[in-house]
Amino acid sequence: MGMGSSRRVKRGVVAIVAWMVASTAAVAAAQRGAGGAPPTPGSPASQRPPETRTPQTYPREQIDAGRTVFGAQCGFCHGRDAAGGAGGPDLTRSLLVAEDVRGDRIAPVVRTGRAAQGMPPFSLPETELAAVVAFIHGQKAQADGANGDRRTVDAADLQTGSAAAGKRYFEARCARCHTTTGDFAGLATRLPPLTLLQRMLYPRPAPAGRGGTPARVPQTVSVTLPSGLVIDGRLAYRDEFIVALTDADGWYRSWPTGQVKFVVNDPLQAHIEQLAAYTDGDMHDVLAYLQTLR
Repeated sequence: MGMGSSRRVKRGVVAIVAWMVASTAAVAAAQRGAGGAPPTPGSPASQRPPETRTPQTYPREQIDAGRTVFGAQCGFCHGRDAAGGAGGPDLTRSLLVAEDVRGDRIAPVVRTGRAAQGMPPFSLPETELAAVVAFIHGQKAQADGANGDRRTVDAADLQTGSAAAGKRYFEARCARCHTTTGDFAGLATRLPPLTLLQRMLYPRPAPAGRGGTPARVPQTVSVTLPSGLVIDGRLAYRDEFIVALTDADGWYRSWPTGQVKFVVNDPLQAHIEQLAAYTDGDMHDVLAYLQTLR
């Protein structure tokens, strides 16, 4: 989210944020031990979480509120309990969390994201961000006092949809751009369920930005200068302060956002708008259908 894609999703809908790579699933499996076996010596799961530098307590109501927001915005990547998933690390074992004091380290990461790791920025109200911080610290405190293995997101949680309902949804909302005999042919053989769901919800690895992963479907931007001159090109960078493009001649050009007018054309805008329309049932129905495309 953020800037052009800051729409809030309904509770329970994940704004995926994160771009998956196949190795993360292997890391998660190694952390919990293959086949449910105890973790091997030296594995992340066998090590104690880093010690919390500044112990903190939060009201139960704030932690519970943070649990809801975290589950909706972060759960598919970091796990509903913040203990890690196939697409995001275990936050209870994060050194950044261990050193955080009431959001002084967590909040900047949430707001700006980590493009290199595939985490987009999130625009949350201060009260919700504070609640997320409280929840993460609550989970960290539990991990500090617990013995045993970590918990992970169970892929079986995704297998709750109706393929028939998903097909109806796909034909009504998605078939304008995608076909089961074209770009989606054999889709389920190329992507595992969680990666497929994340690609469906957030098809771009990361927003355009310094150090960000280039979009697979490029965004373009049209910048109107104070003189009235219009310059078009491929979006190269965009944040609250700067907008930049690469023009047709390959030149990189940038301007302060407050001094120009600009319009971004995102071919994937339909996916962004769809995030606000999906229900949990819709997501899992469409996923169930997409998994039949082999």
